[in-house]
Amino acid sequence: SRKTERYEIIACFPPILSAGGTQRLPRAIGMSLAKELIFSARVLDGQEAKAVGLISHVLEQNQEGDAAYCKALDLAREFLPQGPVAMRVAKLAINQGMEVSALILEFTIPTKDRLEGLLAFKEKRSPRYKGE
Repeated sequence: SRKTERYEIIACFPPILSAGGTQRLPRAIGMSLAKELIFSARVLDGQEAKAVGLISHVLEQNQEGDAAYCKALDLAREFLPQGPVAMRVAKLAINQGMEVSALILEFTIPTKDRLEGLLAFKEKRSPRYKGE
């Protein structure tokens, strides 16, 4: 028998024909490939999904069975030092697009976190963000 590798994928894409999948899939991977996958009902494995940019990480499962959870914790630890205000507005900008760019500037320019980031950069130290 053929040896198969187990992969756990950090991603969640809704079923194609519900929850806006037919609108979001083309935006994520392009119109042509989205049509190919939707029309053929082909299911991608983790490596294929990563290759087309549908997911960010493909992991071999570990002994404990929590490889995806451990990767998510690693990513959270990487995000944690970033300024909470900047993270909030970056998320908003990514989710809402260009139409919120003026609002984002208006929201971030007067914050203490922005000033702390600039000062920390000038002083060559890690910033101490407070979400203010």
